[in-house]
Amino acid sequence: MKISKTKKYKTFYGLPHNVEFCSKCVISNQRPSSSIEFKNVIKEKKNIIQFDESKICSACKYNEIKKKIDWKLRETKLKKLVSRFKRKSGYDCVVPGSGGKDSAYTAHILKYKYGLNPLTVTWSPHLYTDIGWKNFQSWIHSGGFDNILFTPNGKLHRILTKLSFENLLHPFQPFIVGQRIIGPLIAAKFDIPLVFYGENQAEYGNNIKENRSEKMKKEFFSVKNSKDIFLGGVQIKNIIKKYNFNIKDFEPYLPLDDRIIKKKKIEVHYLGYYLKWDPQECYYYAVENTNFQANNERTEGTYSKYSSIDDKIDMFHYFTTLIKFGIGRATYDAAQEIRNEKITREEGAKLVDLYDEEFPKKYFKDFLKYVSIDEKRFFQIIDKFRSPHIWGKDNSRTWKLRHTVSKDGLND
Repeated sequence: MKISKTKKYKTFYGLPHNVEFCSKCVISNQRPSSSIEFKNVIKEKKNIIQFDESKICSACKYNEIKKKIDWKLRETKLKKLVSRFKRKSGYDCVVPGSGGKDSAYTAHILKYKYGLNPLTVTWSPHLYTDIGWKNFQSWIHSGGFDNILFTPNGKLHRILTKLSFENLLHPFQPFIVGQRIIGPLIAAKFDIPLVFYGENQAEYGNNIKENRSEKMKKEFFSVKNSKDIFLGGVQIKNIIKKYNFNIKDFEPYLPLDDRIIKKKKIEVHYLGYYLKWDPQECYYYAVENTNFQANNERTEGTYSKYSSIDDKIDMFHYFTTLIKFGIGRATYDAAQEIRNEKITREEGAKLVDLYDEEFPKKYFKDFLKYVSIDEKRFFQIIDKFRSPHIWGKDNSRTWKLRHTVSKDGLND
């Protein structure tokens, strides 16, 4: 027996009460903006993906725009940028990445097609997977790059990950923040004014206007005052007081002083602005040029074997997005593959049905040990963050999504 659709349920995180799905892909209107990681730095009016009157999401709309972009003209702009920053000796740019398909593509094509000498820098995963470490080594040795493997303070990083899980149900927040800042941070220390990231995450659902710029928003990596920044839902000054850290311990998590950015004239660009970005094509390129290898088994929560496979904690990042927003890893993977015409919407919906709600059990014990909590506490935290308008319990007292892309949810 279906529960009435008209009943009003409490909503968390400022999400829309009525759950809707894009008519072109499988993403729902509950997807948060990628800039939500930096909400204490960036002020945005809209923190969720936008749908038009035809129920088409902003990511699908931007994908249509991409088809009309003059990519030859964009490449000409890239060549001019390369010419402006290319040096006679030393490093020309910094390329952050793990050696996964995207960073492998970015670093390799910049070096071997456009003639830049990149210094690659890696913000270490929480816990390397075997395949992740193998691909990292292949990136450096087969691809031929200098690399700085940056491992943040292990004690602090564990605490921040635990706080992020307990307070935000977002165990990946410290990693995402550090990964975003490490490029400009290393660029500043080595006096390399150009940084290249891969694609602009805004194209997957942020305001379409964010894709008009070739540069990362300066607010992502520089601020005038960092004293009141939050990490893991707690102000840094309070973490210092409780856990006996020093402000210097937080350097890799703190956006650079705005004066340093201006003095060193650091620019952070997205390669995906200049070259048409297709994750599958990046994968094929990485396999051919840096000996990148897909995993020998699909990733829990999805059908993919080659995307974000270097960190044992990564699976729990996507599991927590499922809990908070009703959007799991298979949804994210299927949505972009539908847009890139690799699969149909019907195929994507079936893949979401099969894998989106799968629990990541393979590294569950590793995760519990890393954040120092037990299994009972884990599920208490998980259930606390289920928004009532997304989740409900059926007659057997089992949690069910109220709405699904296949229209077989508790309230569909």
